[in-house]
Amino acid sequence: MIVTQPGATFLAFAVNETRLFCIFSTIRGIMTATPTGRPEISPDSDVVRDWLAEFVFETMRAETLEQVVARLDNAIAAHIPELADRDMRRDLAASTRAQARLVLAGLTSNTFEYTPAEEAHAFARTIARRGYELRVLLQVYHFGLQAVVDYMTETVTQRHAPYEIERAVMLRLFDRATKWIGKSVELLTDTYMEERERVLRAALNRRTETVRALLAGDDLDLDQAGLRLGYRLDRTHLAFVLWTDDDAEFAGGEGEFIEQLERVANRIAAAAGAGRALTVPSGASAMWVWIGMEDAGAEQLSLDDALSAFGRIEAPVRVAFGMPGAQLAGFQQSHREAVAARQVAERGAAPERVTRYRDIEIAYLAGVDEAAMRGLIARELGALADRDANAARLRETLHAYLRSNRSPEAAAKLLGVHKNTVRYRIQRIEELLGGVIETRSLPLEIALSCVAVYGVEVLP
Repeated sequence: MIVTQPGATFLAFAVNETRLFCIFSTIRGIMTATPTGRPEISPDSDVVRDWLAEFVFETMRAETLEQVVARLDNAIAAHIPELADRDMRRDLAASTRAQARLVLAGLTSNTFEYTPAEEAHAFARTIARRGYELRVLLQVYHFGLQAVVDYMTETVTQRHAPYEIERAVMLRLFDRATKWIGKSVELLTDTYMEERERVLRAALNRRTETVRALLAGDDLDLDQAGLRLGYRLDRTHLAFVLWTDDDAEFAGGEGEFIEQLERVANRIAAAAGAGRALTVPSGASAMWVWIGMEDAGAEQLSLDDALSAFGRIEAPVRVAFGMPGAQLAGFQQSHREAVAARQVAERGAAPERVTRYRDIEIAYLAGVDEAAMRGLIARELGALADRDANAARLRETLHAYLRSNRSPEAAAKLLGVHKNTVRYRIQRIEELLGGVIETRSLPLEIALSCVAVYGVEVLP
């Protein structure tokens, strides 16, 4: 659905209408200058009302009114591509017809109490339901006003009324036209915004219910579910979770958080070559996201590209990725992994902006039972569990060594030190642990991964 910020649209509309009002003001100035010797006639005089009463009577005839409606609608539609649709034109015609009757009926009254016709409100709601921007509604009244001015000028000129009457009639018509457009835009914009919010809420509710049913394993028709979501379920999925820092503040409140997360989600999806993301807000400042990929072989490359793009996104947003998975099972599993990665990220010592489940899986699984994890760390690390700088340096070296398949050269590259430094430290570690590392490599790596992720707080 396409949405827009009302403020910017109103500004553009105001600029356009200002041009018309300047024209009106010029016309008023010219027409107010009554030629010498001719009596001035007020726009509110009886003679003007009589002239308008005849004009209204003739225009309100069914055949004439339909011609006027068709003329105005054609002029409007010529500038707005969205109105090419048959149903849109029907609703536009109903609105124009009803609005014309109300405006014409009030022309002979010296008081102006105008409320848009229900058909006009219905047309505003149609525009919102179609997902069109507020711009479309405002353009309808902008170009509609231009068409009305052209029609009024032509009609008054063709009737060859005396100059004084023609001037007074035109001033009255211009006055009513400007009041009509101002009141219509004010009230119908409210109608549009209310309907847009209602439609968005309903669509979001349907999307949220469908996603939760899929995650719960409910018996759903997957093709129908995919249509409701606008997202194909028969491919490989990569799930991730977006959220903001706890101390993040936005002047716009909850709505601004969600809008920013939506932008980040689609930026990551675009970088991964996945098109538009499926998003479901999971809180005031958090969002669940899925992106679909056709080529499973390109999953890791796509994710790396996405992470590279995300690296340009600043705080307060954070992201946790699951692993790619195929079909409905992959949709569910990747989401569970993304949620788990977020749990680890929020519990971890370092506030990383990006967390990948594949990088923290061991720490997550070990951390499910915290008491058991702490026991493992204390037992396996022994003297390496001290909290001083030397013990931290030895833990970092051992972790790099084990992740590098016990290669001093590869570990040295990871640490940015000489390979002999790594060899010396490994020798010292074996002395402290009282045994050869190779015989305990798996539990040692698990213990070191937990310390790396959760921080020194898990040390004994």
